[in-house]
Parts: sequence; structure tokens; C-alpha cells
Amino acid sequence: MQVPVQISFHGCDHSNAVESEIFERIDKIESQYGRITSCRVVVELPHKSQAQGKLFHFNIDMTVPGAGHIVHNDRGQDPAHEDVHVALRDAFNAVDNQLKKVVGKRRDEQRKAADEEMLG
Repeated sequence: MQVPVQISFHGCDHSNAVESEIFERIDKIESQYGRITSCRVVVELPHKSQAQGKLFHFNIDMTVPGAGHIVHNDRGQDPAHEDVHVALRDAFNAVDNQLKKVVGKRRDEQRKAADEEMLG
């Protein structure tokens, strides 16, 4: 990675275990899609709502060459997100799905351009 990963915790205590898991997920993404030029992750535990318990939110802002700027801003109401690890998994799965779509689209465009060049 060109720039160090920025991880911050808002409304909750810093957790080495969560930080480690974030780095593992980022390493996995880099191994699949190439280097990440920037990445900022915010782990947030907003104030408790009256209707449900506290839910963890993850905001991920990442730049990957060839895929561009990927942003995941979780404001969901999934009760499973009371578990920080479940919320983390879901947030990084959403980023991974975005990357798959963008990279797949780019590859299709490149393939199409190469086919047109061969024909033309």
C-alpha cells in the first residue's frame, strides 16, 4: 500500500482484534485486486436507539488503481451488527462486491476494445 491505512474508532474503544481483522481483510483485497493506494476505515458505535441495541457501523473509503474510488458507508439497521465482527465482515464483503463489479466491467471493456481492434 502506498499510504498507510487509517483506522479510527468513534463511540467505542480501540480494539487490537478488530484492527487486526481489518488489516487481514485489506491484505486479502490487495492480493485479489492489486495494490491499494489509500484506505480509511472508521468503526463507529452511534448512540443507542430506543428501538434496538447499539449497532456497529463501518465506513470504508478505498482507492484501487483500475477500480477507482470505492466507498462503503454502512448505515444499515441489521440487528446482527451488534456484533462488531459481523458488521466488519458485511462491510468488507460489500466493498469486495463493488470491486468485483468495477473490475469485471473494466475487463469486459478491455476485451471488447481488443476484439474491435483485431477486427478493424
